[in-house]
Amino acid sequence: MTLSHTALELADGYRRGELSPVDAAEEVLTAIDRVDGEINAFCHVDRDATLTAARSSEERYHRGEPLSPLDGVPTTIKDIFYTRGVPTLRGSRLLADKPGASDPASWPDDAPVTSAVGEAGCVVIGKTTTPEFAWKGVTDNTLTGITRNPHDPGLTPGGSSGGAAAAVAAGLGQLALGTDGGGSVRIPAAFCGIVALKPTYGVIPMFPSSPFGTLAHAGPMTRTVADTAAFMDTLLRPDPRDWSAVPARATTPGPGGYLAAAVDGSRGDRPLEGLRVAYSPDLGFGTTDPEVEREVGRAVAVLESLGARVETVDPGITDPVDAFHVLWFAGLAAVLAPHGPGAVDHVDPSMREALGRYHDYSAADYLDAVAVRMALGARMADFHQAHDILITPTTPIAAFAAGSDVPPGWHSPDWTSWTPYTYPFNMTQQPALSVPCGTTDAGLPVGLQVVGARFEDRLVVRVGAALEAALGQVVPTPRVHAAERPGDGRP
Repeated sequence: MTLSHTALELADGYRRGELSPVDAAEEVLTAIDRVDGEINAFCHVDRDATLTAARSSEERYHRGEPLSPLDGVPTTIKDIFYTRGVPTLRGSRLLADKPGASDPASWPDDAPVTSAVGEAGCVVIGKTTTPEFAWKGVTDNTLTGITRNPHDPGLTPGGSSGGAAAAVAAGLGQLALGTDGGGSVRIPAAFCGIVALKPTYGVIPMFPSSPFGTLAHAGPMTRTVADTAAFMDTLLRPDPRDWSAVPARATTPGPGGYLAAAVDGSRGDRPLEGLRVAYSPDLGFGTTDPEVEREVGRAVAVLESLGARVETVDPGITDPVDAFHVLWFAGLAAVLAPHGPGAVDHVDPSMREALGRYHDYSAADYLDAVAVRMALGARMADFHQAHDILITPTTPIAAFAAGSDVPPGWHSPDWTSWTPYTYPFNMTQQPALSVPCGTTDAGLPVGLQVVGARFEDRLVVRVGAALEAALGQVVPTPRVHAAERPGDGRP
């Protein structure tokens, strides 16, 4: 059975002739039928298209001509990215109810990342769920319902790439594409116990442009840092449709690429010798659950044993949430504008309520928010003159009840109120990686966030790989997992 293999293990088995892309695809498809009803990670699966792609991959391996190091690996795509011939409904009835929405001919374009996945020969299994227009940090919508956490289906997987994270954690595909506008790959990675990278803005091209502007990034989500690195190498393809993307020549990752950085991080006894690490348990303004802080603190101590020079220090910033809300909700209003003045009456009720709280921003308000963002970016750039890496918890809490935007009894209705350590780094466009670092007393995953200066993505990957290698497997197999043997609940 291939469901518990990593992406790189699968590809190695293909090259050796020991594993089959067709068998791997069939196992995932069968597993989706068996377990996705418990977690609702998928909104679209096309068995015929998946098996056709898998057979093509297998033929390439038989000829000794794989398209990439990840050819044939089962992959999912968040239902935000355009995918040729497949509806991209973004969790919204506003799109699903349009005439022709289900017609493959209505969807003629691939997003840059979708094209990259196809050109690499990855086998697309399906599209994963998202909250409506990816607007919040949990995953539910009125179109596809509530997506649930494989570790406990009563809990949320986080969001907005919650379907992607739940699929990876549950063994339903090794690679997933997500988006991150305020933490949307990192939050669900932390809640589901997987790895996710928000690269520096512009490193991975985006098209069409996000309504959330330059807050929005595309990012890989996988089970290991090495898989994330290998997927990054696959996604680094220029696309002229994104005028804001960084030219490929400026991001050429050097010999071996991101995967080489991951390998370097897991090699030797002290792979981080001399690295200057700042550890901030709360960024100077948050409140972190003691169990989360305990697990992150233990992992930080491990970084010291790997040679890093760790200093507990805050970056000297204040919470930029008010500015983030201006940028975020102005973008969300722009999403709804083409659907007419009554559109807000037909969206996620919590979105409607949030837009009631945050609306009617002026151009001056927007420019003031941009000024806050620029000052924050300048402060973090200065901070990284003295510190190579910043470590924080990914989220200050573990997963909470599914179907709610915030934990029960929470002091605020805003999703941003419980994830203050993610959205600042969308505003600054820095690379940020979430890596599992332990569990709460209840056995729920805890994520550690590795933040680097802009364009220091490979350093972030190297640190994550070193930590992962030193910690080993710190998160148990989820309760809902495709590779469980019937009857005993064990992998």
